[in-house]
Amino acid sequence: MGSYRVGVQIQPQHTTYASMAEAACRFDRMGVDSIWVWDHFFPLYGNPNGNHFEAYTLLAALAALTSHAELGIMVTCNSYRNPNLLADMIRTIDHISNGRAILGIGSGWFVRDYKEYGYEYGTAIGRLKALEAALPVIQERLNRLNPPPLRQPLPLLIGGGGEKVTLRLVARHATLWNIIAEPAEAKRKNDLLDNYCKEIGRDPAGIERTVLLQGNNPLEELPGYLEAGMTHFILGSGDPWNFAGIEKLIAWRDH
Repeated sequence: MGSYRVGVQIQPQHTTYASMAEAACRFDRMGVDSIWVWDHFFPLYGNPNGNHFEAYTLLAALAALTSHAELGIMVTCNSYRNPNLLADMIRTIDHISNGRAILGIGSGWFVRDYKEYGYEYGTAIGRLKALEAALPVIQERLNRLNPPPLRQPLPLLIGGGGEKVTLRLVARHATLWNIIAEPAEAKRKNDLLDNYCKEIGRDPAGIERTVLLQGNNPLEELPGYLEAGMTHFILGSGDPWNFAGIEKLIAWRDH
């Protein structure tokens, strides 16, 4: 692995399974380091009742189709699955992918998902406390599963920039961190995460810093995020898939 990595988030909305599968295989052949989907039940933009697909069943299929890139959810909503079950699911995907799975997780936020699927929405702090409680349960179950994950430990990504709770959870538990923010805000939160790591005696370099990019020319966004300390650049793409943007990022990475 080099100093910088490139990924793509295949947004599972307004498309078909066949198109997503074809895109994932092509991105994998192009040499992306990571492929992600998101964990929602309805589209986040465009027609609110358009095509949409569930994250973990989709991730398992993509794990079987690809051979190079790491795979994960950007990010799993902790509220939607029992933490023991979630550990078992990602362990199984880790075996399907021959050791390429990442558990990406966050506290959840999309109200419609909660209401229409019967989950209690509660409060933001309540959802964060539930995530905090789930993380050690997930790790304990991963340690007890037979067979265990192929990768030891199985990488854990936590998404979010909350400064009082989320970043402390990242410092304590995560091997990757994801944020969606402008470069100046990303830098401030990145520095705060470094401080939280030092407070608990953890080397900040043990947490990979990822950021979700948007737009047709991701190279324009890179200088600010490089200055902010980000090292793993993930381009969000709907259908039609942004192969040109990924090609630019890969060329930049390899150069």
